[in-house]
Amino acid sequence: MKKISDNSMWRGASPTVFSKANKLRNEMTKSEILLSEKLRANQLLGYKFRRQHPISIYVADFYCHQLSLIIEIDGEYHNEKNQIIKDEERRKDLNFQGMKILRFTNNEVITDIDSVLNKIKDYINDVS
Repeated sequence: MKKISDNSMWRGASPTVFSKANKLRNEMTKSEILLSEKLRANQLLGYKFRRQHPISIYVADFYCHQLSLIIEIDGEYHNEKNQIIKDEERRKDLNFQGMKILRFTNNEVITDIDSVLNKIKDYINDVS
């Protein structure tokens, strides 16, 4: 793994990654829209979360630069063997870059958004 020297909130994301992020912003899932409504406008403990945020070679579902925190909402395909391996490589790379990832399933967000928000708040309270 190579540490990225760009410490901006984009960590050297290429124009291609920015383009992909823009496309994903226009095609958000039901669970991403629901969580976005709860995170927008600094509603969660005053922290700004960006949706479909380009970072390095990835697009994070949600990113808080102030906390170096990525929130991922996983669909069913994240249970497939190939995707589990890719997600683990991504986690290791982003952790190496100093970022933390919290993962939730689509189902968790849709059926128990309060629990998801409480877990995010607990993480924030632990690190601040």
